[in-house]
Amino acid sequence: MRLRSKFAVKCAKATSSLIKKLNRGSGVTLPGYVARLIDPNILKELSGQVRKKTIVTMGTNGKTTTNAILCKALEHEGQKVIINRTGANMLNGIISAFVLATDKHGNLDADYACIEVDEIASVGVLPKIEPDCALLTNISRDQLDRFGEVDITYNKLMTAVTSVPKTTLIINCDDILSYSLAQESKNAFVTYGISEQIFDDVSRSEIRESIFCRKCGKKLEYQFFHYGQLGLYHCPNCGWNRPNPEYTAEHVVREDELYSFDMDGIHFDPQIRTPYNIYNTLSAYAALKTMGAGYEHFKEMIEAFDYGNNRESIFNINGARVQLHLAKNPIGFQQKVSHVLRDPNPKDIIIQINDTYQDGEDVSWLWDVDFQYLAESNARKIITAGTRKYDMALRLKYEDVSCESTDDMRASVLECVEQGTKNLYVIVNYSGLYQTNHMLTELEGKGGTER
Repeated sequence: MRLRSKFAVKCAKATSSLIKKLNRGSGVTLPGYVARLIDPNILKELSGQVRKKTIVTMGTNGKTTTNAILCKALEHEGQKVIINRTGANMLNGIISAFVLATDKHGNLDADYACIEVDEIASVGVLPKIEPDCALLTNISRDQLDRFGEVDITYNKLMTAVTSVPKTTLIINCDDILSYSLAQESKNAFVTYGISEQIFDDVSRSEIRESIFCRKCGKKLEYQFFHYGQLGLYHCPNCGWNRPNPEYTAEHVVREDELYSFDMDGIHFDPQIRTPYNIYNTLSAYAALKTMGAGYEHFKEMIEAFDYGNNRESIFNINGARVQLHLAKNPIGFQQKVSHVLRDPNPKDIIIQINDTYQDGEDVSWLWDVDFQYLAESNARKIITAGTRKYDMALRLKYEDVSCESTDDMRASVLECVEQGTKNLYVIVNYSGLYQTNHMLTELEGKGGTER
């Protein structure tokens, strides 16, 4: 390693240590910034030390879970893996993941790198790390103030993947945008998809980013939708259609709140509560098989895998079942609404919406979620919280869904736990996740008795 690179690593590690010592955060972003200031080529230098292969995971929904599955599968096979576990998926966070994994001499000891990459950041990241494999989960609307309309995201991803022509793409061919990108990019690609209808009416909603043929512009016909624009499609004009996927999940069954399914002729019984995680599992499996690594004991690994990843957690607080869910864009939130409705029992619901930079300051996406279904959720009480609690309350009012608002999330949780249905759903967007998880963990440990 060049002397400049070693100095960059040393300074970045010192920055991380200082941040943690001062209790000023987790120290997973600023160190990357420091390293890049000293050595602009530090990411290319360090990623080049990965002995075998590098996989990047991109897409609007499912990146963090899919990346975690990839890492766990490779580790289960005895491989040494670098991963940005915290979801710090912008350039500085990715540099930090590499820098903080080095030894005292500034060198890496890694067989693989599993890196989650923000779609907008992909243009700057992919040319530097030149991944062997790029997995794309889907393309849909996200934070409007950062991403704009979905065509902007599409164009950014196209620029990114065409800058690394030797990278093999792993593509969700049920998504017309992802499949079209793969065909237009000229990169080699492998497809995965689900050919049977596994999503319910609430999941499917009416959120469609594009239902027009990417070849001739005519309206597509669908055999059925999974959700959004994902489904089995064909163009009646030019014949462009969803291909038969090279990897698929079959015989999907939901029993006792959990999904089981077959992949590659093998039956899997993982701890999956939401059908979207079937997609995440399938995509990771397709990537591992394509690379020829990390799949030999995949069944054993995935059936013990924790899909919560601090984004779907269940707590027992004073005898009440409390579920915490992350929802940060229209498609993701629609899946959570569907999950709530699959539970016929009486329940309480708290929805916390914030508008920090992490969340996206524009919360107009709330109008793209079909909240009218919550009127049928058998909810005793729906409470809105967060900096945009009144925006959320107004959205529910337009659907004739009764709610109240709170400035005290903890007190509202305790009220629902002590006086409610003993079945509480807490749905938060990104910036509220860590704090709420910490609060619920604390309440669970104390038996939910302290206000």
